[in-house]
Amino acid sequence: MKSTPGSLKEAAARPASPLQTFRAVAWSFFGIRRSAGHADDVQKLNPVHLVIAAIVSAALFVVALLLLVRWVIGSGVAA
Repeated sequence: MKSTPGSLKEAAARPASPLQTFRAVAWSFFGIRRSAGHADDVQKLNPVHLVIAAIVSAALFVVALLLLVRWVIGSGVAA
């Protein structure tokens, strides 16, 4: 796969707010996204910010699951 010389720099300079980036990551976690929304994300989102947002979101999801499990075990509901 061959890319044009400035495409990576061009992609990294895309303007998108952190809220737009985290919203796109949240939709991808659910697995539901229209193709028009996906095409819009491809044009606007910065790939570096997207990777960072995905890692942060995944870490928050794991922490939330761990806290939920600790709460269930500690409350005696699981007994």
